[in-house]
Amino acid sequence: MTPHLIARNLRQTYHLGVTSLEVLRGIDLTVAKGEILFLRGASGAGKSTLLYTLAGLERPLQGEVEFEQQNLFAMKSNQLALLRNRSMGFVFQSYFLLPELTALENVKFPAMLAQRKSEDKARALLARVGLEKRMDHLPSQLSGGEQQRVAIARALINDPTILFADEPTGNLDATTGASIIDLLLELTSQDRRTFVAVTHDPQLAARGDRELIIQDGYISK
Repeated sequence: MTPHLIARNLRQTYHLGVTSLEVLRGIDLTVAKGEILFLRGASGAGKSTLLYTLAGLERPLQGEVEFEQQNLFAMKSNQLALLRNRSMGFVFQSYFLLPELTALENVKFPAMLAQRKSEDKARALLARVGLEKRMDHLPSQLSGGEQQRVAIARALINDPTILFADEPTGNLDATTGASIIDLLLELTSQDRRTFVAVTHDPQLAARGDRELIIQDGYISK
């Protein structure tokens, strides 16, 4: 299958006072276009650091990430930011919605940064995630599950070719979390979009095309 993202020899070390913590220890990884990949591991295993590095959000101490045949860390910061905005979508454990903006305005925001007209598309995405009657509500007026649905719609507004998710159900109860995962997998499959997600849940990880276990900075499976 065609590679969408390739990581080579990723290494990352954090320095905490006199202590050094080696989080990534030479990871190689290829993600195919349209693949649903889950990264699973215990807290502190390095899975979130790996996800952020794959997405170009965190620069590694060593190694490279090639995304759609472009070396992310050889790019200038403004070029990388533009690429992320146009080609990548992000869903995090915390929703990171702007509190003063309505659901509709939050979804439109990344498109506004890219200078794209987005009103109709934002409305369509909110309807697609089941919030057609909640578009004019502020985040404080929405439940946790509804806020995450807004975040999902926002992540899709620029038609990204890849979607990254970091523990997207971590702040939700089991029932709401299950519905969010169902929605994410449904939207990803329908659009044939590449999906890379971090989770600690083995049952969730088993629902992807592939599961990789991160342990002590290495891929163990």
